[in-house]
Formats: sequence, C-alpha cells, structure tokens
Amino acid sequence: MVERTHVRVAAAVVFLVCASVVGGAYASQSTPTVRGAADGDGRIEPTNGTTVIATDSNTWLGKESDGPRANAELVAFGPDGRTIYYNDSHTRYWDVDPVEGTNATVEYLYADHLTPEECGGETACTRNGIERVNLTTGEVEDIYSRVTPGKHSTRWHDGDRLNDTSYVVADIAADRVFVVNTTSELVTWSWDAQSAFDPAETGGPFPEDWTHLNDVEVLSNGHIQVSLRNHDRVVYLDRETGLVESQTLGNGSHDVVYEQHNPDYIENADGDNATLVADSENNRLVEYRRHNGEWSQSWVWQDETLQWPRDADRLPNGHTLVTDSNGNRVLELDETGNVVWSVPIAFPYEAERLETGDESTGGQPAHELPLENQTVGAEAGDESSAVAAAIPNPVLNAVYYVLPRWMGLSTLATALFGGIVALGWVALEIRWLPYSISITNPFSIYRRR
Repeated sequence: MVERTHVRVAAAVVFLVCASVVGGAYASQSTPTVRGAADGDGRIEPTNGTTVIATDSNTWLGKESDGPRANAELVAFGPDGRTIYYNDSHTRYWDVDPVEGTNATVEYLYADHLTPEECGGETACTRNGIERVNLTTGEVEDIYSRVTPGKHSTRWHDGDRLNDTSYVVADIAADRVFVVNTTSELVTWSWDAQSAFDPAETGGPFPEDWTHLNDVEVLSNGHIQVSLRNHDRVVYLDRETGLVESQTLGNGSHDVVYEQHNPDYIENADGDNATLVADSENNRLVEYRRHNGEWSQSWVWQDETLQWPRDADRLPNGHTLVTDSNGNRVLELDETGNVVWSVPIAFPYEAERLETGDESTGGQPAHELPLENQTVGAEAGDESSAVAAAIPNPVLNAVYYVLPRWMGLSTLATALFGGIVALGWVALEIRWLPYSISITNPFSIYRRR
C-alpha cells in the first residue's frame, strides 16, 4: 500500500507541475494587439511609418476554425503605434499593396470560404477577390472577384496591378498567371505552368496542388516574376515569349529555395539586381544577386525563433521588414541583423510599410548596403540546433502550424509528458482495482482473491 501511495503522490506531483507549466504558458501569452478598431486599443511600439499587416488566421480561435470570429484580420498601425484601421470581414487576407499616389490607401487580396449551399452544390467553394480600402475613411471598393471550387489550394494568394484597368493574378487553382481587365472582367493574357513544366517530373501532387503558385510581381521591364512554391523555383515570364528559362532561380533542390513565399525583386542602378526571398521551409530569409547572368547568394538571415517566414521587404533605409508566420510576429531588422521593431500578431501572411514603395521598391540589394549574415545551427551552439537536427523543417513547421499560438515545442513536450503520466496513473489505478471484468462475459464481475 505504501508503494502505491508513493506512486500516486509522484504521479500527482508530476502531473500538477506539467499542468502549471502549460497553464503558465497560456496565461503569459502575448496579448493580441489587434483587437478592436481605430480606437487606440492595442497600441504597439512606435515606428517609422504606417505598417499594414494581413493575416492568414484569426487571433482568437485558431487557424482553421469555422466557429464564431473565424475570420482573419487586416490591421494597420500608425507611426505612433496606434491601431488606425482594423477589419476582419473576410475568411483570409493575403497580399497587400499600397495604391500609387496615395499615402493611406491599399489594395489587398482576400478569400471567403462559402458553404455548399452558397456554392449551389454539395461541396464548399471559395470567393477570391481584390478590394481597395482607404485606411483613413474605411471606405472599401470592390475591384474584382471570382468563385473557385474547394478551399485550401484554390485561394489566390497574390495579385499585382499592371495598369489602371488591369491586374495580374496568381491563380493557384488553375496553375496559371493571368491578366484581367477589371472593368470588362475579360482575361486578356494568361500563362499556364504546364506550358513549361511536366507534372510528372516536378511539383506537388497533380492536379490537387501542383504548383501552389503563390506570388506574382510586375517588373519595370514588363516581365512578371512568379513564385512556384511546390516547384522550389522563382521564374520569370515574358508576356510575348513565355518562360525566360535562363533567369529561373532555383532548380528544385532545397538548398536554394524550399517552398518559398513572396519573393521581392530589387532593381539596382548598376544592373546587379537581386531577389529577396522568404525561404519558408528553410526557416530563413535569403537574397540572391543576379550578376553576369548567374544567381549567387548575397545574404542570409535567421534567428532561433524565425519559423516559416512568408514575406520580407527591403526598406529604403536599409532595414528589412519580415513577416514570420509561425513565429506569430512581424519584425524589422537593421543592417546588422538586429531586431529594432516587432509586433506580436497571430499567423501573419504579409506586411507592408506605407510610403516606402510597393514591396521592396526603393530598397537596396544586400551587396550594396552591405548586410551582415546571420544563421543559427549546430555551429552556432544554440539550443534550437538540437531540435532542428532531430526534426526536419517541414515536420517542425507543420507542428507549429497546428499548435495554438501560445504553445511552443517545450510546452507541447510538457503537455504530452503530463498526458502520458496521467494515462499511466489511470491504467495503474484500474489494475489495482479489487474487481475484475470477465473477457468472455463482460457482464460478469467478481472480486479478486
């Protein structure tokens, strides 16, 4: 009996310690800064200019909740850190771009998940659209939208304005890039990824999520930069001739880029242009310089908490604005790689600093500044190296994707250990019961001798 008492006390102590650790992590989570509208609530650290953030999640219930408040958020913080705009009317928010000639108007892509009844069929669908909003007045203008079947791999993540009447759209559902006249709603040009790539040789599952074409950017020479996430490539299109094969960044090997998001093209006066990439599955930011017709890595940055970044913009002051999705933060780095500003926000997709140009427009490439590299790993002797060595990045990122925003790996491990202890305790208590249930006759209960 004494031994059983010792076991019970030990199990209870371990379980309570684990529960207190998990409860403490939940109680001490960063208070979301975006709740409420432009009423001064959720004030953050002041910064240089207005920062607009689009999220791929809802702060309160989790990334894929379909319950109340299941929508994502579009929020803008003013230079003084005050919340000047807030909207959560759409299921997901994606790309955000400033409207040229304004200082408080942006265009953004959104996705709304519709029920089978709303879709007129037996399965769910998604309305993908582009809207424009004046952050000062809150006035919203519809630009263009279309309904696609299904949800996750049919949502448009990015679009870029070509001119006053035309938009370039990254169409994940059809593995294509298309240009649409938003006045007539006629598609005037398109490029199909199958015209350049064989589904049997590269990419993700076909046709479910073959390219995951998640980003487009119109360049000054008229070419279109395109991110083929599941091909681990950034490609360049000429609207007259199609794929510019000689300029492709990445070859499918994960050491160049690995399921990247939102590459930004940085044009340079000396002709040595660059592309700044949120190298998502490698948990890093990486920049490649285009010199003498070849790509070479010119900058890399990561820290111990960067987890599945999905956007990085080079600002005119030489800093880099970073969207750290699984890290639940948006941050600004200086030239030395130090974090000089950050805001906690659940599962952000993209951030834009207004009055600095669209994306990395106005920013300089890393080799001109120059920027200091920063990496973490076994050679750095940091604590995260053990985790990184034991768990592949895609698995680690998938775990973070489904975890509540307040729960890190150590908290998850504590919760699992506490659960195992509790289950073991219950099993022992059942074994110690003075009664037994017959397997052949489950209604026969007798007392053990």
